[in-house]
Amino acid sequence: MDLRLLVALGLGLAALSAFAGWRGARPPNPMKGPRLIPWRAIMVFAAAGAVIVLVQIEQAVGFAPR
Repeated sequence: MDLRLLVALGLGLAALSAFAGWRGARPPNPMKGPRLIPWRAIMVFAAAGAVIVLVQIEQAVGFAPR
């Protein structure tokens, strides 16, 4: 993959993880009903994806494990 695409994907996943973490940490509002989106799970999977993309960026730049 292109390095610019990897960086954009990593930043997007990191931003999604931060947004989902903020939404998941908000207190529940019983008057509005239950939450239908699992924000904490989205946060965890987006953060894991960002770490995987970070490893791909390191390999694209030239930092390969020996």
